[in-house]
Amino acid sequence: MLRHIPLLVALLLLLCSCSTRVGRERTGKEEIVTLKLTSGSFEEGGMIPRRHTCDGANISPPLAWDDVPATAAALALICDDPDAPMGTWVHWVLYDLPPDVAELPEGVPTQEVLDSGARQGRNGSRRIGYAGPCPPSGTHRYYFKLYALDQKVGLSPGSTKKQLLAAMEGHILAEAQLMGRYKRG
Repeated sequence: MLRHIPLLVALLLLLCSCSTRVGRERTGKEEIVTLKLTSGSFEEGGMIPRRHTCDGANISPPLAWDDVPATAAALALICDDPDAPMGTWVHWVLYDLPPDVAELPEGVPTQEVLDSGARQGRNGSRRIGYAGPCPPSGTHRYYFKLYALDQKVGLSPGSTKKQLLAAMEGHILAEAQLMGRYKRG
């Protein structure tokens, strides 16, 4: 029995070394850290207030995050609606946000370049900046996705979600997601 103890210890050490750290996910070659993204206007899975939609003031909700990796060079944000009848509808594209920024206030201006130097892309309506939820029917889900990148994407203002995703490929260090819902009426 005692002669099996070294074998059991070695097996136990091997099993412990195979576990991944909490808050991280394996995605092939790289390891991506999961951040926490929150809003002062709605909770994960909650209803987005009317003021952030086409039925209200149509202003962006406040967003906050933490634990951005020290090696991050920029942040990017995409908000989209996968429940749109004609396919995923893009509500917001923002990129090259400085990594030391930890929040976006309510009502981010719909201009190409923000005071922080961040750039905004075109939404599904081909306009710059945030376009709030405006589902034609039923309850839709709106995903706010934040990415910490190891470099700026360097895209011109007015770029699309597709262009941003291509520029981010292979450069994502960490990501976060917040989902809110909205139903008109």
